[in-house]
Amino acid sequence: MKTIDPKMHLYNLYTFLKEELKNGSNDLVTRPSGQVIRERVERDIVKEEDGAIIALDFSRIGVIDYSCADEIVAKLISRLLSGEYGDKYIVLVGLNENQKENIEVALDRKDLAVIAKMEDKGKILMGKLHNYLQDTLDVILKKGRITAKDLSEIKKLEANTSGTRLLNLYKKRLVKRVDEVVANGRVWVYEEI
Repeated sequence: MKTIDPKMHLYNLYTFLKEELKNGSNDLVTRPSGQVIRERVERDIVKEEDGAIIALDFSRIGVIDYSCADEIVAKLISRLLSGEYGDKYIVLVGLNENQKENIEVALDRKDLAVIAKMEDKGKILMGKLHNYLQDTLDVILKKGRITAKDLSEIKKLEANTSGTRLLNLYKKRLVKRVDEVVANGRVWVYEEI
């Protein structure tokens, strides 16, 4: 794995595929293959410090079928949300349109979402998210970081509504949350990952 920035760790799935399966293919197909790769990723994730962003790199992968996408991506996200890996984040990078389709189906079927960076586009959301949370996430992606007070002012929302939306995005591990000291106390700041 290679570090992109101090908190982001790149997990090259092609390297994992070559090391774990040794089958000469650059495709991620079949549930048993997906399980082997997911278990490899999990062995490394648990070693990362809290706050780490795990970037699963698909750039050298050919095809990923639905069963493999479900086994790797959907199960990792589901386990992340259940707290099995601690306070960490997962993003997908280097995806092409064909890979995106099967991963999105796997996420949709389990009502999950993840931030992804496509090969030819910026950050996108993959999976399912309520419209009001998507709207809130769009604000964070545009601004980079935001507080509940900022969101209240931008979207003309009650303070508790803004806070709940931001907290829900954080619980889904779609944004980071940091505690900052300000002039009159402390405030949660929500940042894009």
